[in-house]
Amino acid sequence: VLYINKIDRLIKELRLTPEKIQETLVRIVMDINRLIEMYAEPQYKQKWKVSFQDGSVAIGSAKDRWGFTVPQAQKRGIKFKDVMNAFVNNDIDWLRENAPLHEAILEMVINHHPPPHVAQRYRIPKIWTGDIESEVGQAMVNCDENGPIVMVVTEVKVDPQAGVVATGRLFSGTVKEGDILQIVGRNIKKRVQQVTVYMGPNREIVGMLPAGNIPALLGIEEARAGDTLSTVDLVPFESLHYVSEPVVTISVEPKHSRDLPKLVDFLNKLSIEDPTLVTTVRPETGEYLISGMGTLHLEIALTWIAKAGIEVVASKPIILYRETISKRGKVFEGKSPNRHNRIYIQVEPLEEEIIQLIRRGELFNEMDRKQIARILRDHGWVADMARNVWMIDPKGNIFVDMTKGAQYLQESKALIIAGFQDVMEKGPLAEEAMRGVKAILVNVELHEDPVHRGYAQIVPATRRTLYASILSADPILLEPILKIEAKVPPELMGAVTSVITSKRGKILNITQQEYVTVVSGEIPAAETFDLSEAMRSATMGKAFWATEFSAWKPVPASLRDKVIQEIRKRKGLPPRIPQISDFVEIR
Repeated sequence: VLYINKIDRLIKELRLTPEKIQETLVRIVMDINRLIEMYAEPQYKQKWKVSFQDGSVAIGSAKDRWGFTVPQAQKRGIKFKDVMNAFVNNDIDWLRENAPLHEAILEMVINHHPPPHVAQRYRIPKIWTGDIESEVGQAMVNCDENGPIVMVVTEVKVDPQAGVVATGRLFSGTVKEGDILQIVGRNIKKRVQQVTVYMGPNREIVGMLPAGNIPALLGIEEARAGDTLSTVDLVPFESLHYVSEPVVTISVEPKHSRDLPKLVDFLNKLSIEDPTLVTTVRPETGEYLISGMGTLHLEIALTWIAKAGIEVVASKPIILYRETISKRGKVFEGKSPNRHNRIYIQVEPLEEEIIQLIRRGELFNEMDRKQIARILRDHGWVADMARNVWMIDPKGNIFVDMTKGAQYLQESKALIIAGFQDVMEKGPLAEEAMRGVKAILVNVELHEDPVHRGYAQIVPATRRTLYASILSADPILLEPILKIEAKVPPELMGAVTSVITSKRGKILNITQQEYVTVVSGEIPAAETFDLSEAMRSATMGKAFWATEFSAWKPVPASLRDKVIQEIRKRKGLPPRIPQISDFVEIR
């Protein structure tokens, strides 16, 4: 089914005539059907196509809560002229009463969506990679309520009274209170404390639910969106991977100190419900930091905090940068404070394709080491290096052990990795996180007595050799670049391109779609703090635009030193960037 929203903007803002509006709606339906023709399975192409005549398309305005399908309009005697008149007379209540949106959506779902026992026959082979002929595979295909429990979590909410509520599709079995479910692939088993189902915004306790339903379970606190819950071992459904990275940060503190515990609890709740929102505490300052994908994302988070009744004081948004290297570094000797241990590490740029595998979740530290080796060999790594990966940092860095016959290395492995993680969290230029670094452990000379090679000795030695090698590899600062797409009337195209280019942005493409011009480009996140005001002012509010994270790119040379100094000042660091001699002895 298809719901076409924001009809009110076509009438009020673009001021299209009824004929032009109908042309636009017909074009949208044709475009959707063209996509279905391109991508749907051959046997479903005609069945899945939508049309006004059969009631599988509704139009309306979600903001004003009205909408209807053509059969509904005919039944109720509503003509498009009546919709136009309602806006002319500012009588939206009439539309709301005579064409309630929820009735249009519900009728489309009832008449056109297949029931679970039909849909799962063709869906399961497409979305599950396990053996369809196995017992659990057949139970899911047949939506068997007597089969083993298999449920995929699609949403996690934190209820102030009940705790974590894991909601998702139950493909097989019947879930009841007291059932023991495992989170597949994470070795966690939990007892279901309560089985509920959402009725609108409210949860109703039902005690049990059979396959085909959407249960909301209490008691599975560790569950996250994308997890597979089951009573048996099976191949899990594909988990969710968040490609976008947090690029903007604000610090928040409660207006009233008594609200501090409430704020901490609410920030934990936010990070569970929205994994793209990262909340951290800076120990040295006691600040509570919220990092998101843009200023709008953070504004929404602050709105949620306000709705929870917590008054906070928020700082101005701060852009998150990354540090990387541009060439292979030298090998330096990192000595421990007691001078009894020596560690030698060399860094070199990590291939971009490997970084993307890590960012997409296709290569991660918890994977089987043989699988990691196979993936790296397939991407050009030599076998010896591929099978000796010690650590994969989710920000896009890898630590490899290439030592030969080093003594006491296994006993100190965890400490050396800890030193590597410290450096990847805080690079030498401005203590921003590192990205795209392959660190190679070349050699170690460790003291035979464990007392002389503890945490206070091995970690500093690792940090020193790593920092020195990074500084010899021409480190550079990366800034987040956002992709921007704006849709405007043709006469305002110049205004939009001027706004983008005035903020160090680039115009990548301009296309014409019916009555609007689509401007595509990229813009540094650091220049977007007042973008909404600038865009509104330049286009009189007639631009539809959105941004999303695109890539990390080097800060222009003309701005690099200024940006580094601003970051160091904000973090309370000395203005001077560390030198190689600050970490190792140069011979």
